[in-house]
Amino acid sequence: MLPLVIIIGPTGIGKSSLGLALAQEIGGEIISGDSVQVYKQLDIGSAKPTREELQLVPHHLIDCLDPAEPFTAAQFKTSATSLMQEIRKRNHVPIVVGGTGLYIRSLLDPYDFLQHGSEEIRLKWQEFAQIHGNTALHHILEERDPETARQLHPNNVLRVIRALEVHELTGKPLSDQRQFKDDEYRPLDPGVLYIGLTAPREIIYDRINRRCEMMIDDGLLAETLNLLKAGYSSALKPLQSIGYRHAIWCLKGLVTQAEMLRILQRDTRHFAKRQLTWFRRDPRIHWYDTEGGIDRILKELIQTCRAYQTRVE
Repeated sequence: MLPLVIIIGPTGIGKSSLGLALAQEIGGEIISGDSVQVYKQLDIGSAKPTREELQLVPHHLIDCLDPAEPFTAAQFKTSATSLMQEIRKRNHVPIVVGGTGLYIRSLLDPYDFLQHGSEEIRLKWQEFAQIHGNTALHHILEERDPETARQLHPNNVLRVIRALEVHELTGKPLSDQRQFKDDEYRPLDPGVLYIGLTAPREIIYDRINRRCEMMIDDGLLAETLNLLKAGYSSALKPLQSIGYRHAIWCLKGLVTQAEMLRILQRDTRHFAKRQLTWFRRDPRIHWYDTEGGIDRILKELIQTCRAYQTRVE
């Protein structure tokens, strides 16, 4: 029998390193659970595996889409589920590695994402926001779905429009569609190894600070400038992600490079805190402290996976 391994945790904690090492030992293939790594040309800011690492074991959902193409949690769920089946047919172990909480949850619980949306409805609300402003758009959402409106900032126009679209398509608020009970976690199949990586806060923050410095040294600004020169709008969702939006501010002269680094480090630390808050609600995750390195964790996971692989169905 073949297990499913899921490795989660805050940014910079070492998920990719553990996933790669484990895949090499047990015949695994890696599925990226990151919402930005799926895009081509967004390499440095998304902390993609290096070219050499990508050649060591098969990787999936990396460098698949043009930056202008949309990619949703529903698309991830469909693609990742199909990939897991294909990987197992090759008698390999699927290993999902990522920090996008909703992506991972979608694989384990029955989220309904209403895959067939309405372009007509979206365009209508986009035009409304352009004419009347983001605040007026948000007021409409407050009337139709107050719970979702409380969770969304008026400037998060894409999500506000999505909530209005869902309401028009189903007659029900988005909070009813997605919140099938966010605090209910159904039991996992025994073959699912749901692994969480953590460390003391000061260690996580130090790793994040150093990673941000490395991104700038490795050419984050040049990578972002090349995307803008290629005609990609700075308003695209992947270019509004952490790292790229900060680089755009710097390129536009809104902040100095030193200020950009400070804000990038701060925002990435806040993001890591939100990731941990999301994942720590899930009692099914088996947590490991990475402070002493990954060797001990790797050894235990190898033993667990091999024991499961020798079981008879």
